[in-house]
Amino acid sequence: MKIAQVAPLHESVPPKGYGGTERVVHYLTEELVRQKHQVTLFASGDSKTSAKLYPIVPQALRLSPIECDSLSYHIIMLDKVAEMADEFDLIHFHIDNLHYPLLRQLNTPTVTTLHGRLDLPHLQHVYHAFSHIPVVSISNNQRTPLPFANWQSTVYNGIPLSLYRFHPVSGKYLAFLGRISQDKGIEEAIEIAIISGMEIRIAAKVDLIDQDYFDRVIKPMLEHPLVTFIGEVDEVEKEKLLGNAYALIFPINWPEPFGLVMIEAMACGTPTIAFRCGSVPEVMKHGKTGFVVNSIGEALKAVPKITSISRQRCRLVFEDLYTSRRMANDYLKTYHRLIKKPITATIAV
Repeated sequence: MKIAQVAPLHESVPPKGYGGTERVVHYLTEELVRQKHQVTLFASGDSKTSAKLYPIVPQALRLSPIECDSLSYHIIMLDKVAEMADEFDLIHFHIDNLHYPLLRQLNTPTVTTLHGRLDLPHLQHVYHAFSHIPVVSISNNQRTPLPFANWQSTVYNGIPLSLYRFHPVSGKYLAFLGRISQDKGIEEAIEIAIISGMEIRIAAKVDLIDQDYFDRVIKPMLEHPLVTFIGEVDEVEKEKLLGNAYALIFPINWPEPFGLVMIEAMACGTPTIAFRCGSVPEVMKHGKTGFVVNSIGEALKAVPKITSISRQRCRLVFEDLYTSRRMANDYLKTYHRLIKKPITATIAV
C-alpha cells in the first residue's frame, strides 16, 4: 500500500526531546515500512525515517533559530500533499483540522488522527461543518465532546516492543515526565512526593507559554531537597528515569486524550499513580499497572501500595495492548475500510 503520513512541523519526526504526536507518527511510519508498505513522510528536514522523506522545512520549527510563521509552512506542506495526492492509496493526517477544506478537492481516501483535546468550544462548529471527514480517536474518552464526528475507529498509541528494556527491580524515587503546565499536575506531583518523604525526579519541557508559570510557581518548589529537575530528556535518559523509578506520578487535571508516558512506564515495568481524568481509566489497568486515584489524599495512600503491583505484569500489559505493531495493524484495518468505501464529500449547510 502507498501511504502518506503528514506530520506537524513544530518538531522533527521523531522529536529530539518532548513531542507526543511526532513520536507516535515516527513509530507508526517505521512499523508500516517494516511491514513493506511504501510510505512517504511529510515532515521537517531534520526528521529521521526509513520512509521516503519529503522535507518541508530544513529544521523543526520549534528549534529553528529563525522566527517563523508555522501556519505558512503548513500551508506549503498541504499544497505539496495535494499536488502528490494521486500517488497514494491513502493519506493519513496528524495536523489537527487545518487541511479539512482541502479534502473536498481530493480523490484519494484520507484519515485524520486527532491527537489533542477536543473539549474546546470552537471545535463544535468545525466538526459540524466538516462532519464527513473520517477521523480516528486515540481513546474512546477523547470522543466525548464530539460524538457526532465521523469516527472510523479508536486506535491506541503504541511504541516499539524493543524501545525500552524491562526493569524488574524498582528504585526508590518517584518520576514525573511531561510538560510543565498546570494541566499536567506538576505542583501536585511535587506535593505527593514531599508528603510521602520520597525523592521526585522531574524530566520536563518548558514551553514559552508556560515560562511565567514555571518561573513564579515551580522554580521555588525545585529548591526542596527531595526535588530534582532534569529538564528535557532523550530516549536513553527517559528509559533510565522511568525504568529505575519506584513509580510514575501522573496527577493530571485535564481531559488527557491518551497519555503516552503511562505506556512508556509500563514498557519499563514501572507502575503509575494517575488521577482519574480523560483517558486514564481507559489506558491504565487499576490494580494491575498502578492505581487510578481521585485526589492527592488517595495518591498518598497509593504510594505504599505500589509494592503490590507486579512489574512483570506491567510489562505484559504493554506487550499485549500498546506496541507499535498493534497500533499499525489497527490503522491498516482502518485504511483498508476507507479504501474500499470511498467517502462522499457533502457540503455542510
